Amino acid sequence: MKTKQIERHQTLREKILETIRDAILKGDLKPGEKVAEPELAERFGISRTPIREAFRQLESEGYLTVVPRKGAVVAALSEQDIQEYYAVKSILEGYAAELAAENLTEKELAKLVAINERLKQLATEGDVKSFYKIHHEFHDTFLKSANNSKLYELINQLGQKFTRLRMASLSVDGRMAISVAEHDKLLDAFRNHDGKAAENLIKKTAAIGGKVLLENMARSQGEAVSSPLVNQNIDAY
Repeated sequence: MKTKQIERHQTLREKILETIRDAILKGDLKPGEKVAEPELAERFGISRTPIREAFRQLESEGYLTVVPRKGAVVAALSEQDIQEYYAVKSILEGYAAELAAENLTEKELAKLVAINERLKQLATEGDVKSFYKIHHEFHDTFLKSANNSKLYELINQLGQKFTRLRMASLSVDGRMAISVAEHDKLLDAFRNHDGKAAENLIKKTAAIGGKVLLENMARSQGEAVSSPLVNQNIDAY
């Protein structure tokens, strides 16, 4: 009985997480808007404990800001947040890709190829949520193959804190297909054990990813965007 209660608690928590994430990414919940515990408690027919747990998780992912005695509000995405995140991401993941190119086994490379084939299918279907999960698996695989535990830990900590940015970037129209094409080029670098090419590809991909997200934010605020970057070609050099 206790096991079933725990499972139900976890399932409800996941539903709350997904509901709030979707509402924020779709723009139904705006930056600065309060996310009310009572409404969620009534909607899911639960106590506030799993809701507060979900709020803490969403705060760690960059979706919410929890203010003591005031509750949770949707966190604002700033241009500085985006620029700083992608700058650090490019350095850390670029170095990891360089190491991975030297250390990847044939089995790991085959796994990456299979994952990217799955991503191609998901991009065609437009399934952003599933794409994000499998996309994470692709990156996690080559990050582990870099064989640097401290680097892997740093990248994971950074990625978790900025989950919202990563999901928002992949949600931009056309970005999933471009991500798959970028992976194809990265796989070529891995096959050739070309660490420098792998590093450069990751750095350029991160730079474009950040700019695409900034463009999309500007567009959503009614600003004119002259030359969209989402389809920009990425080369190793």
